[in-house]
Amino acid sequence: MKVRPPVSTRTVKRGTGIAALATGLVAAVVLTSPTATAAPAPALSERATPEAAMAVADTLGSAQTGGAYKADSGRMVVTITDKADAAKVEKAGAVAKVVEHSQAELARAAKAIEHQADVKGTAWSVDPVSNTLSVAADSTVDAKEMATLRKVAAGFDGAVTIERTKGEFTKLIRGGDAIYMSSGGRCSAGFNARIGSTYYVITAGHCTEGYPNFSGIGPTAASSFPGDDYGVIRNDSSSTPGVVNLYNGSTRDITGVGNAYVNQYVQRSGSTTGLHSGYVTGLNATVNYGGGDVVYGMIRTNVCAEPGDSGGSLFAGNTALGMTSGGSGNCSSGGTTFFQPVTEVTNRYGLVVY
Repeated sequence: MKVRPPVSTRTVKRGTGIAALATGLVAAVVLTSPTATAAPAPALSERATPEAAMAVADTLGSAQTGGAYKADSGRMVVTITDKADAAKVEKAGAVAKVVEHSQAELARAAKAIEHQADVKGTAWSVDPVSNTLSVAADSTVDAKEMATLRKVAAGFDGAVTIERTKGEFTKLIRGGDAIYMSSGGRCSAGFNARIGSTYYVITAGHCTEGYPNFSGIGPTAASSFPGDDYGVIRNDSSSTPGVVNLYNGSTRDITGVGNAYVNQYVQRSGSTTGLHSGYVTGLNATVNYGGGDVVYGMIRTNVCAEPGDSGGSLFAGNTALGMTSGGSGNCSSGGTTFFQPVTEVTNRYGLVVY
């Protein structure tokens, strides 16, 4: 379903508001296999954590790995393009899996999909499990555009897969734990954060585009969309607990931020559809919403969402992961939803999610 942006006059201000945040603009609201090893598997205490496995992949470099993911067994897998690197992976407590396509090759494919095809209603991310660039095309992509996508994909020797997805990729504007723009739009709060004793709300950037005021909270302090999709709102009323609404009469305490990994179990909270769960299916995803609204570096999931869930919280346990950007489908038939990583905005402004 098409959803109109929350403001009628579009003003793109990427990454502004740094000085305002740093000097303490007031407060926030929020609720919200080819390779097998002969050595025995390491003990649980010796197995790689997701962070350690991703660090090993980073150390190998984009030409030597296809990424990392959590296998059904619970073990972290690091894919490698050269079996000589297996010892490095296994030393860290992860499983080494030899694959054909490197992250560098898949990145070249992603660039071609964006610039040579340039089709509205498409999204793509690296899938380390299948070792491909997974491209999703929504219901608005016609036969001619599909042919263009397939032609570009054919130049990458099986490194690109294309699939149809339900519905239409849209920015899911309206609300999570509802926050209202004075101009009449509605979005979701994501996470409470602070700098010292000053509090803020982190939400989606397409909700704060144009720097609106939010009724009962305060003005937009920083906004970045497109490219990114995050916004920060000042709260002129009071601080609130750092929790997420679970829509069952209880809340989840959020104690910090983290980075997502493929096959991670996650939950999403939003005012339209409440609490839903699923798994991370890709990282560093690109989404082309059309009209020049392209966002990069998103977390791709199979968690459902609907218009009104935009800006809402993506989390795992007590750890904040991201804010709802957009997606396709619905919570009756399922769909694909993308999230802006929260660490990008916390690192940029020194915000502490609590």
